[in-house]
Amino acid sequence: MKTDCVIAGGGPAGMMMGLLLARAGVDIVVLEKHADFLRDLRGDTIHPSTLDVMHERGLLDEFLRRPHDELHEVAVRVGQEQAKIADFRHVPAHCRFLMMMPQWDFLDFLAEHARRLPNFHLVMQAEARMLISENGRITGLVARTADDDLEVRSALVVGADGRHSTIRAQAGLQPRDFGAPMDVLWLRVSRKVDDPPELFGQIDAGRMLVMIARGDYWQCALLIAKGSGEAARARGLAALRQTLLGLSPWLGDRVEELTDWDAQVKLLRVAVDRLSEWAKPGLLCIGDAAHAMSPIGGVGINLAVQDAVAAARLLAKPLRDHELDLAALQRVQQRREWPVRVVQRMQITMQNRLIAPILASDGPVRMPWFLRLVGRVALLRRIPAWFIGVGVRPEHVG
Repeated sequence: MKTDCVIAGGGPAGMMMGLLLARAGVDIVVLEKHADFLRDLRGDTIHPSTLDVMHERGLLDEFLRRPHDELHEVAVRVGQEQAKIADFRHVPAHCRFLMMMPQWDFLDFLAEHARRLPNFHLVMQAEARMLISENGRITGLVARTADDDLEVRSALVVGADGRHSTIRAQAGLQPRDFGAPMDVLWLRVSRKVDDPPELFGQIDAGRMLVMIARGDYWQCALLIAKGSGEAARARGLAALRQTLLGLSPWLGDRVEELTDWDAQVKLLRVAVDRLSEWAKPGLLCIGDAAHAMSPIGGVGINLAVQDAVAAARLLAKPLRDHELDLAALQRVQQRREWPVRVVQRMQITMQNRLIAPILASDGPVRMPWFLRLVGRVALLRRIPAWFIGVGVRPEHVG
């Protein structure tokens, strides 16, 4: 195949960039290594700033007709104290709520609209495995497909293939690792109509749990100390059920739904890292391939989408005019690196000052003073809502 731009990775960054570039008249190929988007290990949050992009592209009304939940507040319980810590009803955005939708539905929606464009091509079961370079410039890639290897020649290769990016590794780009004190056990239990409606963070000595509403079940993220996944597995499902009940007693006998560790519990290894260089001639990395984020605040998806919007806006004309150079690619990093640095610095601070001490604690924990203050002062709840829902330097369609 020959195209203007080939994007490795059909996640939020890759699909959004592909759709926006195709709408701008650029010929696009997006490669997704799986046969569909239906995988549990994806975030569900769609932020007000992403919904603003959908509005600017005239897609919002149709998108909002898809099944979803709208989260207007976020609450957390620490020990025996509970507080509301974010209120999205005042964010400076078109939609003043955090949208909860399985990511595969979001990606299917983007793919559905992108496929209507004659210059957009989505190839499923195509895993990028090798870059092609000529005279010091990346000129394409080779992907493994269900049938045979596929060679794609292009003016631009975009690595949007996640924190374990093959494109990044092939290009010899090494991220700086900032470390994380936790990993995550990812699991689900059924949900009842009278369960707490908020995105409910629950914290106690040595344990932290976030429960995300997905229709008739809760997607649960149980934070554990870094590297302790195998030890948790060795303790078995009975210990895991007791941990969940200790944090959320109202789950009751629903924890008995967990009967098979291999099938129902997934270990996510948390990483926080960032490339010093996002681009080489003919190559650009965005999203997790450029900067893996901590799960704190659930803002990684938002940053990936914002990268895609900025990249599409800045690169559409150079790609159409066949005038793409390294300076154009570096402008994407110059635009997006500062927001990433700010968010990662805040996440690392939270990891070191809040999460690490709690996970290391074996005694009673108390609500930190700043969370207690936010819970008591309604006006302060707008600050974390803005940080999570809109973020630093939100991008708009050009």
